[in-house]
Amino acid sequence: MSELSLAAGFPSVPVASDDRTMVLTAFMAFIVLSLLLCVLAGPEDDTTADFYTGNRLLTPVQNALALTGDYISAATLLGLSGLVAVAGYDGISLAVSSCLAVGVFLLLTGPLRNAGRYTLGDIFALRTAGPSSRIAAATATLAVCLPFLVLQLAGAGSATALLLGLTGLGAQQVCTVFVGVLMVCYTVLGGMRGTSLVQIVKVAVVFTTMMLLALLVLGHHDFDPGALLTAAERGSGLHGRYFEPGHAVGDSAVGRLDFLSLQLSVVLGGACMPHVLMRINSAADGATARRAARYAVAVMAVFFLCVVIAGLGAAGVVGGQKIRAVDNSGQSALLLLAGELGGGTSALAGSVLHTAVACSVFVTVLAVVAGITLSAAAALAHDLHAHAVRRGRMSERREVRSARWAVGAVGGLGVFLAAAAQGRNLQSLAYLALALAASTVLPACLYGLFWSRYNRTGLLWTVYGGVLGTTVLYACSLSFSGAPTSLLPEHDFHLIGLQSTAAMAIPVGFLLGWVGSAVGRRARPAEGAGTDLRRRERVLLGAREEE
Repeated sequence: MSELSLAAGFPSVPVASDDRTMVLTAFMAFIVLSLLLCVLAGPEDDTTADFYTGNRLLTPVQNALALTGDYISAATLLGLSGLVAVAGYDGISLAVSSCLAVGVFLLLTGPLRNAGRYTLGDIFALRTAGPSSRIAAATATLAVCLPFLVLQLAGAGSATALLLGLTGLGAQQVCTVFVGVLMVCYTVLGGMRGTSLVQIVKVAVVFTTMMLLALLVLGHHDFDPGALLTAAERGSGLHGRYFEPGHAVGDSAVGRLDFLSLQLSVVLGGACMPHVLMRINSAADGATARRAARYAVAVMAVFFLCVVIAGLGAAGVVGGQKIRAVDNSGQSALLLLAGELGGGTSALAGSVLHTAVACSVFVTVLAVVAGITLSAAAALAHDLHAHAVRRGRMSERREVRSARWAVGAVGGLGVFLAAAAQGRNLQSLAYLALALAASTVLPACLYGLFWSRYNRTGLLWTVYGGVLGTTVLYACSLSFSGAPTSLLPEHDFHLIGLQSTAAMAIPVGFLLGWVGSAVGRRARPAEGAGTDLRRRERVLLGAREEE
């Protein structure tokens, strides 16, 4: 395997007509149920607290499940299990890194919740008042969310088309528009509370399916972990090197650096995605947020264990060569495994298991889009419109109305870009989104919370310099051009032989924040900059902020 694939697309596994009918029925049932949940659990009044945080009425367990849903994307479900199946050690290592991202987020949960109110802009405003911090926060949020939104919408469109038995590009684009409109309805009707309940239903479906699949794999090997590992190594086709590193992107120095860069982006970028940070603001206080994050870490640890077991089972039961013959990236591993395990009992059992796995993928792709759309729309309405433009002189009712219009604008832009990009390999957009989060959002949050000399200039240099630098590095990498898996495979103007450039972008973001703060200290302090140091001390001590 010469490239690492974590795309959000749906694997091109043929679906029998009977299975397609079952999947379509279950899929439509989820759509009806989720829309009903959004209507019933949506905002009761037009207040910002209700729309952005659900009035913080979710319990820690509910918040943990919703947070888990934000972290489980199609790339997590399909990409990691497939990578374990075809690359062994590298897939397991990346699964551990994904779990570590939730652990890093746990360390920051208390201070971030106490510092924040609704959006990333509320956290940035803790360090420096005025519209500049709000504009910077909106820029960072949109820069991270938009590539991830396009990736998920495109994957959802191709998945829905495959479900209907359609393979043409036009059909995929129509399905992308359908899914996008559906997600806009979810977000507008449900707000934070409605989308949270959709995430909870998604986690219940996906977690149950993966637990069942893991138990079937273990049962197939008489619940002997040693037998499972031996079978995976023998069936992988890697000739005894299955548990050695280097199969994902090569064993050269460049390949190892590329994989390390990807791991850094997963751990650090995954810990500070804007929609995850917004989710934790729905907790009542810092202590409640930490409790929810601890529960989420436990749930994610079990989930990733199931993903690894399923990947090992696919290598041993299906075989690495058969998986690569269908899809070289391994994303077909789960569906192929479901067919093999279910087919060994009865046709009905095989259809039910195949349907459960397929629906888990559909539900995963659909639900994660709503949270991303809500966080991007909140940045436009709360940070840009209400604070940067109107300077905080906007009624809550008008702000909520603005947020709903922003949902439509963000969703419309995402649908347009996703439909236009159908047919292209969009996996590199995940690398871009994670690298942007790790090189802009993370240093801005860490400096803002824990470094007393961080100022307005440092914040602006971190955000704008980090976004520009990361985007330029991405455009110069193999992810953008120069390889069959690139976004523009027909062109070749890459200067960096890496797919993930996070190892270079992250130090740049932190360095820009430090240099900018040093430059800003020599200039005259901006009006309102560095105000309310006692509030910042209370945040670090874990005190609850008044809303």
